[in-house]
Order: sequence, then C-alpha cells, then structure tokens
Amino acid sequence: MADADRKIILVTRRTRLQEMVDRYNTIEQAKFQAEHLGMDFGDFLAEDEVYRAAVRATEAVLEGQGRLQRLDRGFLPNFLFPPAATVVVLGQDGLVANTLKYLRHGQPVLAINPDPARWDGVLLPFAVPDLPAVLRDVWAGRRKVREVTMALATLTDGQTLLAVNDFFVGTRGHVSARYEIAHGDRHERQSSSGVIVSTGLGSTGWLRSVLTGASGVSGGRLAPGVESLRLKGLPWDARRLVYSVREPFPGRWSQAGMVFGQVEGGACLRIRSLMPEGGVIFSDGIEADGLEFRSGLEARIEVAPQRGHVLT
Repeated sequence: MADADRKIILVTRRTRLQEMVDRYNTIEQAKFQAEHLGMDFGDFLAEDEVYRAAVRATEAVLEGQGRLQRLDRGFLPNFLFPPAATVVVLGQDGLVANTLKYLRHGQPVLAINPDPARWDGVLLPFAVPDLPAVLRDVWAGRRKVREVTMALATLTDGQTLLAVNDFFVGTRGHVSARYEIAHGDRHERQSSSGVIVSTGLGSTGWLRSVLTGASGVSGGRLAPGVESLRLKGLPWDARRLVYSVREPFPGRWSQAGMVFGQVEGGACLRIRSLMPEGGVIFSDGIEADGLEFRSGLEARIEVAPQRGHVLT
C-alpha cells in the first residue's frame, strides 16, 4: 500500500540515443551520423530499450509506495530535494555521484543498476527486481548506509563547488595551466596539464588512471604507499583527499616538486590562478557545471563537512 506522506524522487538520465536524436533532430539522422562514425547504432537502440524498460518497471514499483516525482539529470543543479524525500537513482555510477552533490540534507540514495550486463556499477548495489524487497527494508529501517566523503572547493569570491569523485583544476583547452600551489608550509609555481584532487570514492577512478600511467613510465617502481593507493584506493569514508599534478613542467618559471600528496581532514590545498582566461575548476567530469578560475582567484580545497550516503 502506498503511504500518502512518502515523497519519492526518481532520478533518471537521457540515453545516448536520446542525446543523439536531440542533436540531429530525427532518429534517421542520428543513425546516419553514428554509422558514419563507425559506431554500432544497434547498440544505441538496445541500450535505450533496456533503460526505458528499467524506468517503466521502477516507476511501477515506486508509484505503489508513495508520491513519485521523476527528475532528469539536467535539472539536478536547480532542484531542491525535500529533506524527508526518498531518493532513488536509476543509472550509471556518475549519476549517483552527481545526485549526491545536491542532497543538502544528506539523504541516503537508493541506487539501482538498470543494465547489469552493461554497467559494473560500483555505486549500484541493486537491480530493478530487488526494488520491492529493498524498499520494505528501507521503510522498516533495516538497510545499512555507507558513508561517502566529499570534497569542497571554495573560491575567494565566495563561490563553492562540491565533488564526490574528484576536482579538476586547470584550463578549458589543451594549453598549460599556470598557478601557485600550496600545501602546509610548501608552495611553488607550476605549469602543468592541471591538478586532480580525488576523494576516497574517486581514488579508484581518474586518480588510478594517472597512477597507472606513472607506474608504466617508471617500470612499476612507485613508492610502496603510492602503489598500494593505485591498487586499492582509499576507503569511501576516508577523511582525506589525494592530489596529483598532471604533466608538470619544470623550468625557469615553474617548479615540479609538489606533484603528489594527501590532504588530511582539517587541512587544505590552496591553488591560486595565474591564468588570465580559460581557467576552470569542475567536479566529477561535469565541465558545464564548473567555476571560472581567473587570475588572482584562490581556491581552497578540503574535505567537505557534509557527506554522502548510499544504501547498501
């Protein structure tokens, strides 16, 4: 039986097929463009069909449990989640991460993998058929919650941005980023391809790719602590961040001594922009939701006071 007082928000996303049709106006044009680029358009269709079926099945269950509202990913930045709402996310790991950033009251997320054959789903512990049993446990308070540490970037002009996986600090193009970096009593000027600052959750993603590349260049001779981080990452609830500088260039103007480190809770990493234009800070791979990082602005990056929560 539905509880009239329950508010349920179902967060969904557009499929690749929907995005292509939006871009090229018709499915025929989308098919032409995909095949022209050598892509399998049949895979686009199959992914879309499976996802739509998962949405229909999920909605059918949730409509019997409370007042359901469906929310597209594109509206997340401007949506105010009710404090008591139950938040269900149907999509890939990135959709869960993006949703967690906008839950100002720390509501736990019930994350569902719409296509287990396609997506591994580190953040997606449940499949659609699990939903009725999981909801019974949720209403009865029997489900455990896993805590996720987030990162916070604060600019000197007052703007803020949260990250669930990682921050990128650099430029919008492929030119070198120029900035001053400081951590503790160390500081230096740098020119690089940008700085990645990762949380525990993000340490098994982009950061692992960076460290794997470094391992290949060094013949696998990373420091023991760094190698362990590459292989295992940090716990999701670790109250510290890891920063890594991409392709630092040592020269007369720039140094390359501070290229990797950990920022403990209570401390911060400070980066001051020396870029007249093109500087940016964005989180979790969403550049469109980033902050302009122009010359003179300083970013303070630290463990965020608020934390994400995922039902398990």
